[in-house]
Amino acid sequence: MFRRTFWFTAGAAAGVWATTKVNRKIKQLTPESLAAQAADKAVEAGHRLKEFALDVRAGMAQREAELGEALGLEERNDPHVIEHRRVAALDHNKHSYNRNEDH
Repeated sequence: MFRRTFWFTAGAAAGVWATTKVNRKIKQLTPESLAAQAADKAVEAGHRLKEFALDVRAGMAQREAELGEALGLEERNDPHVIEHRRVAALDHNKHSYNRNEDH
């Protein structure tokens, strides 16, 4: 009699555990949950991309300062001058001549 009670209880506990596990998985796979997971991953990727861009910018500024020191151009490493050169370079790329535009 004790064996039957033990196995009945063990079976019922396993059934409850399996049902709970399946219900959790089903909730994870609903469209709303999948959309929320995708949005979270997109935000996380955006943060990582922003951190990467800031690291690249800092590395560029450091390397430019090193090159300026090596070439004796310290006065040209003023942040205002660097920003002005960057903006001028971007403006130049926007208005560069494209020989295919004339045809």
